[in-house]
Amino acid sequence: MKTLKILAAIALTIPLLVLPRTASADDKKDAAAKPYPLKTCIVSDEKLDADPAMKSYTFVHEGQEIKLCCKSCLKDFNKAPAKYLKKLEKPADDKAKK
Repeated sequence: MKTLKILAAIALTIPLLVLPRTASADDKKDAAAKPYPLKTCIVSDEKLDADPAMKSYTFVHEGQEIKLCCKSCLKDFNKAPAKYLKKLEKPADDKAKK
C-alpha cells in the first residue's frame, strides 16, 4: 500500500516537471516564426478582425505564423495546409516582380 502511494505521487509530479519546459520551448518557436504577411484569413480570405463578434485565431505552423478570421477555419486549414500556404508565396512573388 505504501509503494502504491509513492508511485501515485511520482506519477502526479512528473507532468508538473515537464510542462514548464514544454511551454518555454513553444514560446521560443513562436518568437522565431515568420510574420504573417496577409491582411486576410488564409482560409476564407475574409478581412481579419472585420467583425468584432468574431475573434481571430493565430498559431504557428512549421515556423510560419498563420492568422485565421476565426478558430473554426483551423479545421479546413488542417485538411489541406499546403493549399493555403501557397497564398503566402504570392506576396513574395509580387515583391520580386517590382
